[in-house]
Amino acid sequence: MSFLSHLRVALVGFVMGIADLIPGVSGGTIAFICGIYDRFINGLKTFDIGLVRAVLAGRWREAWDRVPVFFFLALGIGLVTAIFTLSGVLSGLFLTHPVELWSLFFGLILGSIVLLARETWPWKPSHFAAFILATVATFILVGLPLLQIPPSKPFLFLAGAIAICAMILPGISGSYLLVIMGQYGVVLEALDNRDFASLAIFVSGIAVGVLSFVRIVSWFLRHHRQITLVALTGVMAGALRTVWPWKETVTTRVNSQGLEVPLQQINIAPPDGANLLIPAALALAGAVVVLGLSRLAPKAGRE
Repeated sequence: MSFLSHLRVALVGFVMGIADLIPGVSGGTIAFICGIYDRFINGLKTFDIGLVRAVLAGRWREAWDRVPVFFFLALGIGLVTAIFTLSGVLSGLFLTHPVELWSLFFGLILGSIVLLARETWPWKPSHFAAFILATVATFILVGLPLLQIPPSKPFLFLAGAIAICAMILPGISGSYLLVIMGQYGVVLEALDNRDFASLAIFVSGIAVGVLSFVRIVSWFLRHHRQITLVALTGVMAGALRTVWPWKETVTTRVNSQGLEVPLQQINIAPPDGANLLIPAALALAGAVVVLGLSRLAPKAGRE
């Protein structure tokens, strides 16, 4: 990879980091529309038992050659930079301009749907069926109420495995599933309190989810690519429910700064007299951004 290619991957990682900060937007969506999704999935597949054996045996050269180190290094730099520089900014904007921010994300995902549908067209009847099924299933999933499950180590492990699977899939937000499972606040509290025992259990679940789920996704992309991409388009369509701009807060939590912020919200219609011009303009801007992001990687990156 050239320096320009590394810079491009780092920029994609930066945008993925922004997406992963937001319950409702998936970093996998960004990876997909930027054309690095296949490389991302195939790269994650290299973290397997063979790599562990090579490391334990001290075969460092073999371990290095197995993993696309520079790709993940560039991607990780972008991700970490976004998380450390923009987490506070986004939190503030969600408190002061929630409708405008959600409108931008709505347009971004809507543009992703149009882009992916265009790349997979024409559709067969089976493709339409897969799209509808994925859309309905995702719409129902992201609308589930919070699960009232007492905190426990096994469930925290399971939550990590499920959340990372969602983060890998375009359209589904892992952080939003943590909210549904009632573990979003638990994980944030563990981070704030430096509860490394709980964090280790959560990360172990993430590792198991990555090592298993990426192989399932990779297999479907290799053997049933067209219908898999159409189904992922439906996942994105169903996930639009999570980024609808007008929401009513049902439950809240106190963040690490001691501020009360929304935890669970429901969608509502735009209130009477609402200014719809700015949200519409921002949604359009989000769709335009998607078209620009889709040019950040060569066409071959999608293959």
